[in-house]
Amino acid sequence: MLIKQVKNSDIKESQVTDEAVFNNRRQILKTMGFIGAGSLLSSTSSHAFNIFGSDDESQLFKTNALKFTQPAQYASSEKLTPEQKVISHNNFYEFGTSKSDPVANAQNFKVDPWSLQIDGLVEKPITFNYEDLFNKFELEERTYRLRCVEAWSMVVPWIGFTLASIIKQAKPLSSAKYVAFETLHDPSQMPGQKSRFTGGGIDYPYVEGLRLDEAMHPLTLMSVGLYGKTLPPQNGAPIRLVVPWKYGFKSIKSVVRIRLTDKKPPTTWNQLARNEYGFYANVNPEVDHPRWSQASERRITSGGLLTRNRIPTLKFNGYEEVAPLYAGLNLNKHY
Repeated sequence: MLIKQVKNSDIKESQVTDEAVFNNRRQILKTMGFIGAGSLLSSTSSHAFNIFGSDDESQLFKTNALKFTQPAQYASSEKLTPEQKVISHNNFYEFGTSKSDPVANAQNFKVDPWSLQIDGLVEKPITFNYEDLFNKFELEERTYRLRCVEAWSMVVPWIGFTLASIIKQAKPLSSAKYVAFETLHDPSQMPGQKSRFTGGGIDYPYVEGLRLDEAMHPLTLMSVGLYGKTLPPQNGAPIRLVVPWKYGFKSIKSVVRIRLTDKKPPTTWNQLARNEYGFYANVNPEVDHPRWSQASERRITSGGLLTRNRIPTLKFNGYEEVAPLYAGLNLNKHY
């Protein structure tokens, strides 16, 4: 008889965020008498409290049902965050710096045609079109925790394929050590890219990076959907990275280029505030953000205030199987 061992990475159903709470976060906050969460924290960390949405937010972008398998090893007993919260509570500064801006400003976003380029230190540079993203690889549903650096978290059923599978098709050279990612740069569709003032001080396009061994780890996912459907634009349509043991800003959205390189690539938040956002950005309750603790997090669920759902943060977000990637590395210094 096969007995499944319970790991820290297994998610309990009671911990999943309820969809309706996320969608109505702002109206609920108003009825409870909270006028400005920004007075509680700095302008950056205050986003962690702004989880209540207005009733007039609407999802106009058309999503489509996906066909996918559900491998047992990536199922979870943790309760999922409600879908409406997942699609309404987002950091995507290309569409605005407030949590509700992406859903409000991204509904006319065009994802087809799309081009995803894989190049750099590879034998076989490849370009995938929109249809390739859904047909070239077998899609799987994987339930992962999502831990934001702002100390809130969700539990999300992503749909996608491993980043390793797409990299292998390009046949990386032995000299490749890192993988660099780039988001679409299209100010005509992404109003936050029109200036650094409206886009959170970022020099666009948004860029991210991983070590090659991190990119090739079986947990690292390229997601094309969630909750059984294609991604809405505010969640990174048509394709985004999901690295569940790292803070959410590492999981770059609306990716148009994946480039293999022998040098550590620049990453957007590390360039913007090097002392606050490291290259590795592994979830670590022992290493605080300079302006707030990372020892615990506010799990977004069907409840009211996030503070009622505070839970301890787990190292590597509970995915302890990635620890060997960092053997001998001082994670307090290389955060």
